[in-house]
Amino acid sequence: MPTKGRIFAGCTVALVTPFCDGAVDEEGLRRSVEWQIAQGTPVLSPVGTTGESPTLSHEEHERVISLVVETAAGRAKVLAGTGSNATSEAIRLTRFAARAGADGALLVAPYYNRPNQEGLYRHFAAIAESVDLPLVLYNIPARTGRNLEPETVQRLAAIGSIVAVKEAAGSLDQVSELLDRTNLTILSGDDSLTLPMLSIGAEGVVSVVANLVPRDVRALIEAFHRGEVAEARRRHARLFPLCRDLLGLAPNPIPLKAALALLGRGNGELRLPLCPLDEPAREVLRGALVRAGLLTETP
Repeated sequence: MPTKGRIFAGCTVALVTPFCDGAVDEEGLRRSVEWQIAQGTPVLSPVGTTGESPTLSHEEHERVISLVVETAAGRAKVLAGTGSNATSEAIRLTRFAARAGADGALLVAPYYNRPNQEGLYRHFAAIAESVDLPLVLYNIPARTGRNLEPETVQRLAAIGSIVAVKEAAGSLDQVSELLDRTNLTILSGDDSLTLPMLSIGAEGVVSVVANLVPRDVRALIEAFHRGEVAEARRRHARLFPLCRDLLGLAPNPIPLKAALALLGRGNGELRLPLCPLDEPAREVLRGALVRAGLLTETP
């Protein structure tokens, strides 16, 4: 059975939202998009978790989507984060993304209010009925408090505009069940699990580490799809320590923004309640960047 949503297969970069003196740094965002396009990144995903979407005002959220679409100008697809725990707000944001010219919308499962499976189904179905845009479900129970169960995803897969799932529950069994029950494109939501998920049938990743090394993430995926499994394993082993330190030192995107600042690609500014790494953690991160060959060790 052919899969839906192959438009988003491969490497999607979960973009950070740069700030300067408390405001969205629009020029910094444009530079980030241009850099990713120059690196050959096929899909950009603004205003997700990595983009600190919970701290953006409605106007800022829409502005970031517009800026990324305008700057990409068709050179990369845009999968805009438009999820909310209020169905009406998710519909409003997704409609805006469609008007702005996004290629699809990434919809995180509702957080905090912890709906049951029927509520999850009705939430996503209502969005799909309201907007003509390819939709990617995003399951991350560690942040939302609810797992989007495979049975519910199977029901949602019957809706034509729902084309893919970003799966970040950390369970390969759940991925296998999604592949058995649906023809949706499955994308890894955890960089360290990209290769294991590819090995059982996933088709790509929505990547945090690709903010730093998009070509390396693409090379891993492409090696696997060429049947060069040993090469894919080598690339996984090389990326794994960087994935571990980017996501293990502090909540995303704190370490990522610190890494970008160390590499001269940002100032590291965050919005509360996120706060910068302490100095011991920064040194761990610096060491990871040196070992990855991204930063020269200072004498």
